[in-house]
Amino acid sequence: MGLNRATFYLVPAQESSENLQLMRLIDEQYLVTPFYGSRKMTAHLRRQGHEVNRKRIQRLMHLMGLEAIYPKPQTTTLSPEHKVYPYLLRNLRVMEPNHVWCADITYLPLPSGFVYLMAIMDWYSRYVLTWQLSNTLDGYFCLEALQRSLTRTKPAIFNTDQGVQFTALSFTACLEGAGVAISMDGRGRALDNIFIERLWRSLKYEDIYIHEYATVMALEAGLQRYFTLYNYERPHQSLRNQTPAQWYHALPSS
Repeated sequence: MGLNRATFYLVPAQESSENLQLMRLIDEQYLVTPFYGSRKMTAHLRRQGHEVNRKRIQRLMHLMGLEAIYPKPQTTTLSPEHKVYPYLLRNLRVMEPNHVWCADITYLPLPSGFVYLMAIMDWYSRYVLTWQLSNTLDGYFCLEALQRSLTRTKPAIFNTDQGVQFTALSFTACLEGAGVAISMDGRGRALDNIFIERLWRSLKYEDIYIHEYATVMALEAGLQRYFTLYNYERPHQSLRNQTPAQWYHALPSS
């Protein structure tokens, strides 16, 4: 059927139907106002008629992997095995494919639960190199996607946020072993990884919220269709109205 074997057995993470509805509303609002933390998100939901408290919204946002975008002071000390790398893309001119790759994780709703999607994108062309689903936020599915991408080619620089999946020793060791320089966004600076943030917004508004997939298998089939459309058919104004695949596989004509 063309589906990943792991997806056939993947069961979405569970929550109550009421919390699933709240998570869907939180996700939709976060796409519009990513600077909303739990306090503002709670106030927004209360204005919509939902009797919720901040503690509950904090838990759900943490479960979804969402954090308000704003500069934060460094108030915690990371464990020694989770090294944080500097941001290497500031003022960098990315002039060709495979110069910089970036990766991120997003939450996807299902009627009976939710899953997480990780994708790796080429920064220059916006081409989605690979993606993978998981029902947990552990780092294994991210490492698996990375290893799959590196079997084909490799970038000079790999950029992510400071999530535990990307600071894990197994993930950074895989990149360093391939000779790839590691770059990480500043805390609370999701705009440092702006292109993949735009991908999530496009994916959700153009596909996920329209189709409301009922099962993981249906979701994966839908994602396969969408990323094929995104890479090979959907023109980008910033790419001179060409597709990511045209820019990734051959330099665009001047």
